[in-house]
Amino acid sequence: MSTAELTGFPYKLIATDLDGTLLRSDGTVSERTREALAAATAAGAAHIVVTGRAVPWTRPILDALGYRGIAVCGQGAQVYDSGEHRLLTSVTLDRQVAGLALAKIEAEVGPLLLAASRDGLDGEVLVGPGYRVHEGPFPYQPIRDAADLWSAPLNKVYLQHPTLSDDELAEAAQQIAGGLVGVTMAGEGIVEILPLGLSKATGLSLAARRLGMKAVDTIAFGDMPNDIPMFAWAAHGVAMANAHQDLRAVADEVALSHDEDGIAVVLERLLEQA
Repeated sequence: MSTAELTGFPYKLIATDLDGTLLRSDGTVSERTREALAAATAAGAAHIVVTGRAVPWTRPILDALGYRGIAVCGQGAQVYDSGEHRLLTSVTLDRQVAGLALAKIEAEVGPLLLAASRDGLDGEVLVGPGYRVHEGPFPYQPIRDAADLWSAPLNKVYLQHPTLSDDELAEAAQQIAGGLVGVTMAGEGIVEILPLGLSKATGLSLAARRLGMKAVDTIAFGDMPNDIPMFAWAAHGVAMANAHQDLRAVADEVALSHDEDGIAVVLERLLEQA
């Protein structure tokens, strides 16, 4: 942990996931959490959003929050300047390698249901036949032929399986194709393959460097296995009470849930202790 010349707060950087962490179940951020973040930033910290959502699914939320900082999107693939509405960095998935990885996975577990997130500020999410889309204001484009997924640069491919659980599918995909692509589980029904070596930690480290900050300066909040690399990178990792058991196992502490102002409670405590 770094006291790092701050007066009133022990970290320079507060990294928060969105879904299941900063956002409540109704998709809003509580007034208490807003006030706690404002107090921490007034004390010298910076707040950065780090989300698995690609920019098109993140931008409306950030705009509604009045967030104007840098955001890490797409599991670290995109570093986005929300104030200027532009991509600072973008990493794409090698489609040939991804196709090989999927073929190897399907050879072991059977046919997969697929979707994909196209690269760019306005990249569409393409949804193949049978893929189960979560309810919510997430625009997507259904396609009839899964081959259409590969027609433009992608930052990730989503996998579902007719019978395997999310944990079972993620574990199988990692064992079968982990030498070709990254595999992560970001939420219910959301198993993803990514460019090999990409994670929230890689995106966060790039964003932090732009802000002149380091891992030792960072406290991170999350709820899913895709937050594990971010916790490993940050000085202090806080899992929400609603977090996946794998993240809770590596967290430095477990806060109240996202619906119980867990982030606010931790920040208020740190401010009181400073």
